[in-house]
Amino acid sequence: MNKKIRTDAVDHLFDAVLCLQNKEECYSFFEDLCTVNELLSLSQRFEVAAMLREHKTYLEIAEKTGASTATISRVNRSLNYGDDGYELVFERMQD
Repeated sequence: MNKKIRTDAVDHLFDAVLCLQNKEECYSFFEDLCTVNELLSLSQRFEVAAMLREHKTYLEIAEKTGASTATISRVNRSLNYGDDGYELVFERMQD
């Protein structure tokens, strides 16, 4: 993990996220925390990651999500060379 993001403030944010108990609480918290565009960007990246795992083409992903090729490439790089955070979540969501 990138050591630059390991701060007390980020720890505090993650502790807050981990105490949320359901989707409605997530909606309330993230609506207060993020702008609409920030939240939509995060969800778009997550959808791009899911589609990349399904071996969809960049063109298919761009058409379905509206993501730029730069965003798709960045997510692909995270999937291939990142800290396996996406993979961890996708595996847990399958259970």
